[in-house]
This record gives sequence, C-alpha cells and structure tokens, in this order.
Amino acid sequence: MITRALKTVGSKMLALAQSAGKAAMLVRSSVVWLARSPLEGRQTMLQMVRIGVESFMVTAMTSFFTGMVLALQTGASSKRLLNEPLFIGTVVAFSMVKELGPVMSALVVSGRAGAAIAAELGTMCVTEQIDALYTLGTDPVRYLVIPRVLAFLAVLPVLAIFSDYSGVLGGCLVAKLKLGIPTSVYWHDVFDYLENKQFFHGLIKTYAFALCISYISCYKGLTTTGGAEGVGKSTTSAVVMSMTAVLVVDYFVTAILVAIGIT
Repeated sequence: MITRALKTVGSKMLALAQSAGKAAMLVRSSVVWLARSPLEGRQTMLQMVRIGVESFMVTAMTSFFTGMVLALQTGASSKRLLNEPLFIGTVVAFSMVKELGPVMSALVVSGRAGAAIAAELGTMCVTEQIDALYTLGTDPVRYLVIPRVLAFLAVLPVLAIFSDYSGVLGGCLVAKLKLGIPTSVYWHDVFDYLENKQFFHGLIKTYAFALCISYISCYKGLTTTGGAEGVGKSTTSAVVMSMTAVLVVDYFVTAILVAIGIT
C-alpha cells in the first residue's frame, strides 16, 4: 500500500518536473529566436487583431458593469456609515486602475483568446501540422509562439487602459442616476486623488499577465496529445492555469510594486 502510494506520488512529481522543464525550454527557445531572427510581422499583426480587437467589446462591457457594481456597493456602504455617498469616484477609479481593470482584462482575454490559441495549436499538433513545419525547416516557436507572445504584450496593456476608462465611466453612470452625485463632483474625486503612479501600478501588471497567458496557452497547445479529446483537455487546462496564474502573479507583482513604492 505504501509502495503504491509512493509510486503514485513519484510519478506525479516526475511528470510535473518534466512539464516545468519543457515550459522552461519553450521560454528559452522563444527568447533565443527573438534575439537572432526577424519578426513574423504579418503573423504578429494577425494575432493582435484576434487577441485585442476581437476581445475589445467583451472586455469593455465586463469592466463597465464592474464599475457600476463597485459604485453601487460603495455608495450603499458610505450611506450606511456616513449617511452620504462620499468619494465614490475615488474608490472606483483606484480600484479599477490599480486592480480590477488589469485583472478583469487578463481573465477575459485568457478565457477567450487563450482558449483559442490552445485549441488552434492543439489541433495543429494532433493533425501533425507541427511536424510538417519541422520538415519544412521552420521552427514552430519562431513561427507560432513568438507572434502570439508579442501580440499579447502589445494589446493587453491597451485593453486594460480601455477597461479602466470603461469601469470609471460605468461608475459615473451609477453615481449620477442612482446615487444623485453630480458628474462634476464624481470626476473631481477621480482626478484630485489619482496619480500617475497608480496608473503605472496597474499597467505594469498587464505585462506579467500577458507573458503568463501567452506562454501557458502556447505550451498547452504544443504539447497536446490524444486527438480531439486531447484538444479539449488542453484548452480547458490552458484556461484554468492561465486564470490561476493571473491571480497568483497579481499578488507577487503587487507585493514587489508596493515594496519599491509604486502604489
């Protein structure tokens, strides 16, 4: 019984170590190709459209309603405690710019674009298109992975900026129509206290999120086995791991930024 348990734990640990090694080799290979070969400009632009432009509406809508809920909850709490809704714009702006805008954008994009990348590369893998690229002398990392990583790095910060604005705008709508706060007062609360370092606090996070989502999605796609069923498992695993990585990395990046004074 003990031997069987140790064997199971050992096999799991070996599989985990092997996966970590393959992922590290993927990152290393992409850095090497990025330094020594020209960019796939057409592929990169195509991925920027698929990841960024096609995700814009759902990202903006998600942040818009998040800002509305945040303003409503803040107004209700301040009314209960202070008998008047105060600093609604400040709370919404700080929450969206520093935390909710970047995180919500990353989660939405990982669920939409990350899943699409894992499914696309997984299908190419099980139909032996990846092997065909090797046969033709084209490295899949240079042709498939690098354009997707660069596209994530380019568009996720932009999506986060639009998410910030969309969330603050949604909060303004609720503050005006539901809480009776004049628009001028709301925007004064936003701009009187919000500084550049709060904006960069959230923006820096998006680059870490972009690297996590892009590499996890590409890795899961390129290591797909088992036909159509394997593609489904890889896609699900990529989404779950990407979302988990976003939340975990969010804490550590926030801790580093707070330590160096970007708060």
